Amino acid sequence: MIDVPLGALVGALIFLILLSAFFSAAEIGLMTLNRYRLRHLAESGHRGARMAHRLLERPDRLLGIILLGNNFANIAASSVATLIALEVYGEAAIGIAAGLLTLIVLIFAEVAPKTFAALHPERTAFPASFLLRPLLALFYPLVWLVNVIANRFLRLVGVSVQSRPREQLTAEELRAIVLEAGALMPESHQDMLLAILDLENVTVEDVMVPRGKIEGIDIDGDWTDVVGQLTTARHTRLPVYHGSLDNVSGIIHLRKVLNLMREGELDPESFRRGLVDAYFVPQGTSLTKQLLNFKESGRRIGLVVDEYGDIQGLVTINDILEEIVGDFSLKTFGRPEDIRSEDDGTYIVRGTVSLRDLNRRLGWGLPTEESRTLNGLIVEYLEDIPEPGTSLMLNGYMVEVLRTRGTAVDVARIRPMTPAPAPAPPPEQTSA
Repeated sequence: MIDVPLGALVGALIFLILLSAFFSAAEIGLMTLNRYRLRHLAESGHRGARMAHRLLERPDRLLGIILLGNNFANIAASSVATLIALEVYGEAAIGIAAGLLTLIVLIFAEVAPKTFAALHPERTAFPASFLLRPLLALFYPLVWLVNVIANRFLRLVGVSVQSRPREQLTAEELRAIVLEAGALMPESHQDMLLAILDLENVTVEDVMVPRGKIEGIDIDGDWTDVVGQLTTARHTRLPVYHGSLDNVSGIIHLRKVLNLMREGELDPESFRRGLVDAYFVPQGTSLTKQLLNFKESGRRIGLVVDEYGDIQGLVTINDILEEIVGDFSLKTFGRPEDIRSEDDGTYIVRGTVSLRDLNRRLGWGLPTEESRTLNGLIVEYLEDIPEPGTSLMLNGYMVEVLRTRGTAVDVARIRPMTPAPAPAPPPEQTSA
């Protein structure tokens, strides 16, 4: 047997245990890196991130060099521990040395370094990449041989290493990432990102101004009345029609009207020349698609039509943007008298109020899948036109019909499940 000083054997054993700990930590650190953050850091020029990213492009080779080094260190440590046992106590101590080494390797070369690497993957993986890269180049023939044998075995069970799919996030996974951002992202930014993800599930009917609330100009009316309506209009763009909204002639921008007034040239003929063609939006169009349509067409306002071509409402680009950033324009269905809080914790709400607006402003959870307005929700639930005084429970909210008008609920009292915050003074909607 080769005569090696005991101190050298102990030093070699410590070195091999540390080497095993390095490979264990490198494996967990590299495999638990956030791939999207890694890609961002690599594209930003971070040297360690770029090195780690190149190693992870071929995980079979990376694992090959890591496991090769780890197993070499463990097996060599076992041999050195055996030599130390023979040197100190003789053959009787070999079993004790094996058991003691197993415990030491488990604690100091496996559990501890892997736990640290899992908690701090970047601090572990980036420095380790600078050592693994030259080791992979140095031992590439051996790693290649190991990988060829392993990959052929994987092909036998139907796994192809070369066809590894690119990682992609689903909408729900992206939503989870945004929610878990915590202090890294302001809450307002989180809300906007989540709202963008929800745009595909919201249609133009959910945000449009209903037909009955559209402010337009009847060109067949008395010209004096038309001019008066133009000077008092709350919106910058107005639909112009003949007798009925179903006979739309176009859209007028009040800036053109003001210019004509200033020049003293406003008359029915010049007014008609200032019209632009109306833009129609099919019912059921998602807000994501409609936002892109507005961008491509250069329009800011559209009339929502059903399958028969009848106008159902009006949607603007502001309505869609408000779904992302929150209310910043004036809403006609959000007038102070539409939602009024009472001292007893109840709310007096008009039946024409949008359920989505009601939920957003008061933090409620009224269902919006089937109905757009409070009146629609009540009528759908009862399957009848209720009489004043009718009470019902809607999704945990006590609703009492206070007044009806014709075939619709005009005013209702709602008692929320939990006290809701007082509604902020809501502005009126701009229809353009």
